[in-house]
Amino acid sequence: MGPTHDTVIIGAGQAGLATSYWLTQLGVEHQILERRDSLGGAFQDRWDSFYMNTPNLALDLPGMPYDGDDRNAFISRAAVVNLFRRYAELISAPVRTGVDVTRLTAAPDGGFDLETSTGSIWARNVVLATGAYQVPKVPALTAKLPAGVTQLHTHDYRNPEQLPQGAVLVVGTGQSGGQIAEELHAAGREVHIAVSIVPEAPRRYRGQDLIYWMLETGKHGPEYGVNALTTKALPSPAARFAPNPLLSGTDGGHAIHLRELGRRGMHLHGHLETIDDGDITFSDDLPDRLATVESIFAQRSGKAIDAYIAAAGIDAPKQPPTPPDNWLPLDQAVLNLVDADITSVLWATGFKLDFRFVDMPLVDEWGYPKHTRGVTGIPGLYVVGLPWLTRHYSAIVGGVGLDARYVAERISGP
Repeated sequence: MGPTHDTVIIGAGQAGLATSYWLTQLGVEHQILERRDSLGGAFQDRWDSFYMNTPNLALDLPGMPYDGDDRNAFISRAAVVNLFRRYAELISAPVRTGVDVTRLTAAPDGGFDLETSTGSIWARNVVLATGAYQVPKVPALTAKLPAGVTQLHTHDYRNPEQLPQGAVLVVGTGQSGGQIAEELHAAGREVHIAVSIVPEAPRRYRGQDLIYWMLETGKHGPEYGVNALTTKALPSPAARFAPNPLLSGTDGGHAIHLRELGRRGMHLHGHLETIDDGDITFSDDLPDRLATVESIFAQRSGKAIDAYIAAAGIDAPKQPPTPPDNWLPLDQAVLNLVDADITSVLWATGFKLDFRFVDMPLVDEWGYPKHTRGVTGIPGLYVVGLPWLTRHYSAIVGGVGLDARYVAERISGP
């Protein structure tokens, strides 16, 4: 029989550490298991020049609110990692690093059996805090690329010097794709971009960083009947996986606008559809794609923020309308890798959840845990730190504490 615990938290990122803080406050004995050899969560897996795209004001953790002088600045990857390590020390988090949970099952007499890389553990409760960036999503088209082309997922990208000389095709325009495309271009690389439907948004909105309003609207909007940034407003289960706005924390923080990338000399293309003997075909709907990504914010998040500001009676200046931008790229829909001197393809295609180690009926048809406010249908099993767990920003540093507290209180209750 291995060690026994009242509660085991799997994962020591912001969700696991925040849950640990609340469990400690409530007097619940627990252990955190982290598969990495050091603290810092998935931020340790980001590229060298990575900066948080949420400002310092969103770095509040339970028991450690942000107390610096520049709420609107952005911190580097190393600073984020140090933040988590400092937080774990401050709250005396009972963490064991280098422990990979390979199987989680219901124990015959109650509780759970955990098979790990260092032996077996029993726990009365288990909190899944494994994060939203578990497994890189890599499309089947990777197998169609010629053998001589270097290809990496953003998970494995570190810096431009890692790639051979030549042009780079970045597939996907989420936050990672947009930021890395800018970095490659600044390094003198010729950059081609396959555009996906990720909303553009202003870095600052109505006098504040956009993330400030997103957090405030998600946390306090329901008090005023504004639920647009909570799970109640999701149009479908698929919306839980919708990408975050195209923002960057580099160079003091800025918005990324695809047409501007094109004007700076990057080549914009539609969705990557086929690869055939070195010929790449993109969808021919690029103008419509650009118009769509530019319109989503005003139709959704911007409307929700405006509704919250109005309902709460907050004095915030109106946002001036964005002047129309009709610039269109002239790049072709079919590209030959050799002719374009493309020697590298960077897959900025995101991540997917992976709960295969949970040997119980946990997830729905989308691979997302079935739960109510982090309480699953399996007694004693909880989940924290996923996007849209209860609200849009349930997964980020400044948003995870509310869900962590609720779950901790359910664990400590009768």
